[in-house]
Amino acid sequence: MSDILSLARVRTVLLDGALGTELFRWGFPRGGCLESWNIEKPDVMKEIYAGYFEAGADAVTTNSFGASRIKLAAYGLAERAHEINRRAAEIAVSARPKGRFVGGSIGPVGKFLKPQGELSKSDLESAFAEQALGLADGGADFLLIETHYDLREAAAALMASKSATSLPVFVTMTFDRLPRGFFTLMGNAPAACVTELERAGASALGANCSLNSEDMAALAAVLRPLTRLPLIVQANAGRPILSPETGEVSYSQDVSDYIRFVPDMIKNGADIVGGCCGTNPDYIRAIAALIRR
Repeated sequence: MSDILSLARVRTVLLDGALGTELFRWGFPRGGCLESWNIEKPDVMKEIYAGYFEAGADAVTTNSFGASRIKLAAYGLAERAHEINRRAAEIAVSARPKGRFVGGSIGPVGKFLKPQGELSKSDLESAFAEQALGLADGGADFLLIETHYDLREAAAALMASKSATSLPVFVTMTFDRLPRGFFTLMGNAPAACVTELERAGASALGANCSLNSEDMAALAAVLRPLTRLPLIVQANAGRPILSPETGEVSYSQDVSDYIRFVPDMIKNGADIVGGCCGTNPDYIRAIAALIRR
């Protein structure tokens, strides 16, 4: 297929798993700027992307989740935002086999919009447009605005990305499961997110992070009746568990437990699946085998 949206009309599409989890496995020091390795260790980044492609991912997402000018400023890298995003995409593209895809990752900036914070909508749109342009210049096939918890910020990222590039733009929000249903940190309900993101021109939408695979399958059933766009779901490998002895983080769902609920995700309407925090190529390899079956 010439593009990932066409592929999603034919069969379930498989994205990669967690990038941060892999970076830490490769020795990235905690507390640093993950995106700095696009400049400092491109060979390691290429290995990580290649590992996910080898595991069966149809697409990988770039090491650019926190590469907005606003977030990079904390590391003194704001002026290199375009370069860092461009390199993130270029490295992933260099590892991409024929017929696979690269998605440019755009995460939240880590600060709040007014009145909860100090940022204006124009601040966000400028930062996101720069990031989207860098990813497009690096050869990304689509953009993935992911792990957003404020619908206003996600909509700003979507509109800025569409103004800066002609790439398809996917958006995934992150929801918690509460007694009264699924809501983002800022109180956005699934229906409100779908309505606003569809209106703003998303090419595909859905949810990632926060939830384990069982809860994500349940959320897919909530989201599917709300939209006819391709639906994306990427669950965490359960809840994070911090070791008091080593400080290392593990997750509560191993591969076998995680993939038990992937058929339910697909049955409940997910067109595009993948992993989030705690998942690695072993999870993606198991999902790929399941999809083939």
